[in-house]
Amino acid sequence: MSEFINNSTQRKEKLRSLLLELHDGGNPALLRQHLINVLRSIPYNEVVEVEQDLINSNSLSEEEILEFCDLHTAVLDGSIDLKGAKDMLPGHPVDTFMKENVAIRKEIEAYRETSKMIENITDSEVPGYILQLRTIFNNFSDIDKHYKRKEYLLFPFLEKHLITGPPKVMWGKHDETRELLKKSHEVLNSAITNADSLKSALKESLDITVEMIEGMIKKEEEILFPMAMDTLNENEWFKVYQETPEFGFCLYDPENEWTPAGVNVEKQEYIHADGIRLSSGAFNIDELEALFKHLPIDITFVDKDDKVRFFSHSPNRVFERNRSIIGRDVRMCHPPGSVHVVEQIIRDFKSGKENKAVFWISGFQKDRFILIEYYAVRGKEDEYLGVLEVTQDITKLRELEGSQRLLSYEHK
Repeated sequence: MSEFINNSTQRKEKLRSLLLELHDGGNPALLRQHLINVLRSIPYNEVVEVEQDLINSNSLSEEEILEFCDLHTAVLDGSIDLKGAKDMLPGHPVDTFMKENVAIRKEIEAYRETSKMIENITDSEVPGYILQLRTIFNNFSDIDKHYKRKEYLLFPFLEKHLITGPPKVMWGKHDETRELLKKSHEVLNSAITNADSLKSALKESLDITVEMIEGMIKKEEEILFPMAMDTLNENEWFKVYQETPEFGFCLYDPENEWTPAGVNVEKQEYIHADGIRLSSGAFNIDELEALFKHLPIDITFVDKDDKVRFFSHSPNRVFERNRSIIGRDVRMCHPPGSVHVVEQIIRDFKSGKENKAVFWISGFQKDRFILIEYYAVRGKEDEYLGVLEVTQDITKLRELEGSQRLLSYEHK
């Protein structure tokens, strides 16, 4: 028996026949146990090869392939050997995918905890639980970013290496999940007025969506990611990494940057010549101008040489600014009586002694309460880059009481 198990060709043929038998209506419980007993240490790449062969043989329709994917994932859940998969460093695209899956699992746990509580609720409690479910499913909708990065960044490289089966199958499952999420949102926005109808919604719609999402995590972590790690080279992974921010992240904001050792990949450009790209996104000039104009705060930036470099020019600034201050020493932009305070702030920020200074003015222009904050701006190596001044009229904020949970527009 050991000689049989150790023979890759025979092992894959056995796997193929067992999975097809399962697909053709065999007893799932018996076949699952047989697979686990005989192929307990089946390498993940052999699962992929069998699936690819079945797809290439054209013996299964696309719908059958999607169904087959669910069947073999359920049968092999937890029994696939991933020892051959390479390790990845923090910030690597697969590391980001995996951490997103951690965040998705937290939402799945929140859903299941909420579902258990719904088993014993009264009709009067239904609205509150619907709000909880809407929040969870709004978070689930972020999964589309996760899926699109697979579809448009990872799958093309796998197909370049002649691996077409898993991408084709998974893309189809992505679309199924998107449709289920759409229907789940429709259900949660429909007229659910009692506990029984909410329980029915869970069973007939929401549970199915969550199971689909959870199943995709297993497919990714047990087959797709290990296979991709063993297939793509570092140049290809770096291209995936560079383009990842264009699609956004799912319930997780990466904390680590990643550059593979020895890889010199030309920097990718995604915006027009009049654009500005930052680590977390990009603007064109018009968008950036409009953003600063609409900020509910005033900001001024003074560089490391104590020169005023920028100020936001909203129509409702607290303190007047004009372009004549650009390039001037910040000391020259304050009344003589307060210059010593400016100098102390700069001195303490430059030395690293302090990072923030806060002031407030009560009764400004008779009835306004103004908050003024200064922040030391530091670079990646904690080097001093300058000072950020943030000014805000918080008169109305100080008057807030209670809660405002309903939509309300403020008109001026």
